[in-house]
Amino acid sequence: MSMVVNSGEQQTNLLFANFNQDNTSLAAGSKSGYRLFSLSSVEKLEPIYENAQEEAYIVERLFASSLVAIVNQQHPRKLKVCHFKKGTEICNYSYSGSILGCKLNRQRLVVCLEESLYIHNIRDMKVLHTIRDTPTNPTGLIALSISNENCYLAFPGSNQMGEVQIFDTINLRGVLMIPAHDNRLAALAFSPAGDKLGTASEKGTVIRVFGLPDGAKLFEFRRGVKRCVSITCLSFNHDATFLCSSSNTETVHVFKLEQPKEKQADESGSWMGMMGNLVKSSASVLPAQMTDMFSQGRSFATAHLPCPGTKNICAITTIQKLPRLLVVNLEGLMYIYNLDPNESGECQLVRQHRLDGASPEGSPGDQASVDRPLTHPSTGVSPAAASAFPAAARRSEGGAQAAGSSGKPAATVWSPGESYAEVLRRKGGPQEMEPSELMDTLLNSPESQPYQDLEQGAMGGEAGDGHGIAGLRLDDDAEFPPMTHKND
Repeated sequence: MSMVVNSGEQQTNLLFANFNQDNTSLAAGSKSGYRLFSLSSVEKLEPIYENAQEEAYIVERLFASSLVAIVNQQHPRKLKVCHFKKGTEICNYSYSGSILGCKLNRQRLVVCLEESLYIHNIRDMKVLHTIRDTPTNPTGLIALSISNENCYLAFPGSNQMGEVQIFDTINLRGVLMIPAHDNRLAALAFSPAGDKLGTASEKGTVIRVFGLPDGAKLFEFRRGVKRCVSITCLSFNHDATFLCSSSNTETVHVFKLEQPKEKQADESGSWMGMMGNLVKSSASVLPAQMTDMFSQGRSFATAHLPCPGTKNICAITTIQKLPRLLVVNLEGLMYIYNLDPNESGECQLVRQHRLDGASPEGSPGDQASVDRPLTHPSTGVSPAAASAFPAAARRSEGGAQAAGSSGKPAATVWSPGESYAEVLRRKGGPQEMEPSELMDTLLNSPESQPYQDLEQGAMGGEAGDGHGIAGLRLDDDAEFPPMTHKND
């Protein structure tokens, strides 16, 4: 899930942050450009690429490939698809309104406007389907499965309650509607296999997990009962055995997705056994909300943030052969916690990194105070800024390029009826390439494969071994066709 700065939020240089599809890299957009980082080490946040020219508020990278989709503040209606290793723009599209969200996998790229969705074929960027007149979605909340078999799109089905619409982006048809919550949706996330969907509402007390494609409720977790919070992120781990949730509070919750074990016969005499029997016997008498509360699961582990109250995103990944919980907040800080899959309780904060390379407030120039092992969550607090952050450009502007009254995006690389390969030939591109070959090398390369096994994912690939970022064939012109045509 992505984190985009909205109006009323704290003053910060960070405009956007998100993890890629397999949580092996991080993208961060700021007023001074955007950066891509590798997440292969705990001790060091390894920069992959930096662009200091664009104020990007959406940056989506396709797995570990060179393909990125970018939207900047100067042109909020325009989506650019770029090859960042070569520094070239492949194509760009303009839409009828500001782009609020963008998701991509190996087959589809989905663009979210406030009241419409555009589904592109990622291999040639042609618009395959448009979903118009969707319920107003001012935050651009969508989720796209990364599975080739279950390539689903999820988006809000109502702006009054928490209905989720599931759309099949391969067969281009609606699948089902899930009445997930009574309140409006705040967060959505697919499992890597696309067979589970995590949901949370604006109330923020209950998190649910549904099975797909039938929509059956599989799990229900209670985040808390004392207060309502704004949940900003849900994220599964690589095999969907854990689901993490972050909010505007100081606590990140990790839930374990496992069915309750069969109770032993002697448990009936224990205190917990008696309470369970009491709840079951009084289910017809007690209010439904109370019986639900007793039956809902609780968090398996928690992590306490040094800087509470700031918007953040979270992810569970494997770094150096160990499971880690990662949290990135609006102040541009990333926290790395150890997560023991066999023992519940408090996660240990082991490292924090600054995304912009600057020193924290109160200790200018002291980089060691930022990038060091931490033994307690209260260590190394960075004070939050107090002033409000100016709103990112999210509404239509008079100077932005409109796409016509029909709302259909205007292609700026090829004309209607003209194939991608024909445009390349017209522009002097390679004559021998077929349309299906234009992006196959990148999309099918080892660098773009999903969820390698734990050991490979943890190591991140060594230089020269053909895996990871160092293994990209940067001198291979076939990885992307040369594209010099740009139309602003």
